[in-house]
Amino acid sequence: MYEQKHYATGKRKTAIARVWMAPGEGKFLVNQKQLEEYFAGMSAQIAAIKQPLEMTEMAGKYDIYANVMGGGISGQADAVRHGVAKALLTIDPASRPVLKKASLLTRDARKKERKKYGQKGARKRFQYSKR
Repeated sequence: MYEQKHYATGKRKTAIARVWMAPGEGKFLVNQKQLEEYFAGMSAQIAAIKQPLEMTEMAGKYDIYANVMGGGISGQADAVRHGVAKALLTIDPASRPVLKKASLLTRDARKKERKKYGQKGARKRFQYSKR
């Protein structure tokens, strides 16, 4: 029997998440580990990842497989959330206003600012002594 999978890519800072959604009982695997195991001790991130599913009332209806690389834990969690929201959009285009209002479809474009020459960091200057 042919199983329909929906694919989307989510990004945040330097983290990139590839997300596949297939009809199922609600399994959530991130890099071949359970969601709670991969993001252990990060209950706020887990709640944020599940936010698009709860807003569109799709929780428990789809199995989600995510492959995420790059960045840190928080960036990876936001990348997975972005990928899940975009995958939900491929499943049900009518959910776009709900997801867009919660700004789950917008990619967070903030990145680390580069260090400038003649300075200690991106904004911080070397110490200046008048006398």
